Amino acid sequence: MSTPAVILVGPPGSGKTTVGAVIAGRLGVELRDTDADVERAAGKPIPEIFLEDGEPRFRAWEAEAVRRAVAEHTGVLALGGGAVLDPATRALLLGLPVVFLDVALAEAVRRVGLDVPRPLLAVNPRQRWRTLMEERRPWYTEVARAVVPTADRTPDEVATAVLDALERHPA
Repeated sequence: MSTPAVILVGPPGSGKTTVGAVIAGRLGVELRDTDADVERAAGKPIPEIFLEDGEPRFRAWEAEAVRRAVAEHTGVLALGGGAVLDPATRALLLGLPVVFLDVALAEAVRRVGLDVPRPLLAVNPRQRWRTLMEERRPWYTEVARAVVPTADRTPDEVATAVLDALERHPA
């Protein structure tokens, strides 16, 4: 069974998709984002899924998207920020080349702003982000083979740190 070359986890604004694209380019593989997979399967954007179908339905689609991506994809995989909430997903990720991109609130705000449509951050986004990180940090670290801080680093620098942490170097 083949597995993804690199799996990135972390909160919104940590750079999973941006850094994932850099890593994929360096390794000569494709980037797959499970949030995009969920949107494709549902036929609508994530904020609409939360509004129309609810968070439990979204989480079910997310868990299925991760399961499929881990089974099918051999490139770089960026997981949605809440994918680690599911115990089966966490069990699936154990032992795989998972890296937690750790970002501070100020850096996340600078990168993505908190005015973009993020359903879980709709009310008091800064405090909600802090709360989400307090809840999720143990799960991010549980599944990760390595933790890479992203503060004050460019996407290229973070990509290098990820590849170094996994001891994966492009040919």
